[in-house]
Amino acid sequence: MIRNIVGSVLALAGATAAVWSPFRAWYDGRHGTDYRIEDLFGGITDVRAEVIGSILLPYAFAALVTLVGVVLRSRLLVALAGLIVLGFTILWAVRVGQVEDGLSVASDGAGLGPGVAMAFGGALLLLAAAAMMPGRHAGHRTRLTEPTHPTHPAHPTHPAQGGPQQQPQSPYDGYGEPTRTMDVPQWDAPDQDQGPGGQPPGRQR
Repeated sequence: MIRNIVGSVLALAGATAAVWSPFRAWYDGRHGTDYRIEDLFGGITDVRAEVIGSILLPYAFAALVTLVGVVLRSRLLVALAGLIVLGFTILWAVRVGQVEDGLSVASDGAGLGPGVAMAFGGALLLLAAAAMMPGRHAGHRTRLTEPTHPTHPAHPTHPAQGGPQQQPQSPYDGYGEPTRTMDVPQWDAPDQDQGPGGQPPGRQR
């Protein structure tokens, strides 16, 4: 439960940073919303893009995937959102590097801006959230492995002897009635030392 909560918070924070990043400066003061989505595949141009057609679009889609993943507690969807943000940010960096002959960072605001850092940070937060979340089926599998009834050993052992403990025999049979035992009469064999009439041979008269 705690891992799910922490993972969800990280995922929402990463999605927020990714969506907010195009509204910040990306390179030489140019915001991310000024880059057209098609420029990432055909090459960076100086044409200003509409907000809806800028690189904000894939980041907004990644945020939507993140929300669905958090609701469904799906770590795969959250990881997919992180890969989308990371992939488009790297693609933008490659295209800008081709036009500018490399990327640079300057203290006067030229070069890479804070928007790129926010995009990379959002992608890393999403991937970390996916690694943190246990997933929706983890708790269910744990409950299935737990025994529902206590188990008892078939042959309890005596604590001192360590062998099978002999259970006392019950006077009742399996049908709830006391068992009955028959006493077989013992017939004494005649004493071989007795003579006729049951008298010892020495006492015969």
